[in-house]
Amino acid sequence: MTVCGGMDRPITANEPTAQESHSSLACRIPGSEMRRSTALFLVTTLFAGPARAQTGSWMFGPFVKPAGINPVISPTAGSSFLSPMTDSIVRWEELATFNPAAVVKDGRVYVLYRAEDASGKTEIGFHTSRIGLAESADGLRFTRRPAPVLFPDKDAEARYEWTGGVEDPRIVETDDHTYVLTYTQWNRDVPHLAVATSMDLLHWTKHGPAFAKAENGKYLRSETKSGAILTRVDGDRLVATRVNGKYWMYFNVPDIMIATSDNLLDWTPLADSDGKVAKVLSPRPGYFDSWLVEAGPPAIMTGRGIVLLYNAGNSGQFGAPGLPQRVYTGGQALFDARNPIKLIARSDEPFIRPTEDYEKSGQYKEGTTFTEALIPFKGRWFLYYGTADSRVGVAVWDPHSPAVSKP
Repeated sequence: MTVCGGMDRPITANEPTAQESHSSLACRIPGSEMRRSTALFLVTTLFAGPARAQTGSWMFGPFVKPAGINPVISPTAGSSFLSPMTDSIVRWEELATFNPAAVVKDGRVYVLYRAEDASGKTEIGFHTSRIGLAESADGLRFTRRPAPVLFPDKDAEARYEWTGGVEDPRIVETDDHTYVLTYTQWNRDVPHLAVATSMDLLHWTKHGPAFAKAENGKYLRSETKSGAILTRVDGDRLVATRVNGKYWMYFNVPDIMIATSDNLLDWTPLADSDGKVAKVLSPRPGYFDSWLVEAGPPAIMTGRGIVLLYNAGNSGQFGAPGLPQRVYTGGQALFDARNPIKLIARSDEPFIRPTEDYEKSGQYKEGTTFTEALIPFKGRWFLYYGTADSRVGVAVWDPHSPAVSKP
């Protein structure tokens, strides 16, 4: 059995990984005991001491919301689709378009966004979601395809995806240009974090729940979502990268947890000997992230460490007094490049928050800037986010602007 390289030494922040093919994303560490030993070592390191809350030059930004551009994707009743589940025509993006993933391909920006039809109850979470695809030459003005590219179908995943649908994608690449999508399967019973892959962004292969093979299926009974895989920057690409021989993924809400994988398809949460999954980031009373924290875009390896953008909910009773109750803003956290569960720093204030009308009107009127996509594109960084569970917005950071330093 092949053993992944690097288990006896940490890689450096910018060290490239071995070339992999999609057909053999398959380097595995033998034995559950080695995985358990690694988890115990990392959990011990995590709880050795608290990280200080601080801001600094490691953070991405500042981000600017371009005037006259937002929202970049809005609902439309003009798109119709034959649903294979009901054999009927549905206006699949009539109610809402939000919570996007993004990737640069062939010099263009592609956004995969969650779209809801108007079926079901009027409350949040009771419509059917599908994933649409839009493309842009400048990252600001988009043309979208008339039909979704990922949706509930009469396949092996229908039991997990119907009737709620497929939600909240995040996307990374592999070295061989395979696209790996994490998304939430919602059957209106238990949400499951799932994985799909594609070579062209149009045709997707579903691989099912990310944790289905971990601990004999134990995590299939748990609510999981929001998978942000660790990446490195390669030009305008964000490529999934290994640390200590493993791929890493931050996930979940109301605490952020972490999982590892040998192949980007099958994931195992890091748990201690009692089976409790390690929490690497949690809510803080008195701060903007006092109610919940949720993994945002794919994490990025930088010269200062691993930067994870996360979504934060504010508690009405114990939160930041200057923010509305249950408003969603964005925070940033810095983790150790050689030990991805070791928290080094986190932001004291949100780096993005609802300020515009389109961010505070829609299904979620408390206000939402829900970040799920951060990409480098032509020398700038583009942040795509969901607004009030209803539209897609964009904010841009130019690292070359005066008085702005790179992370």
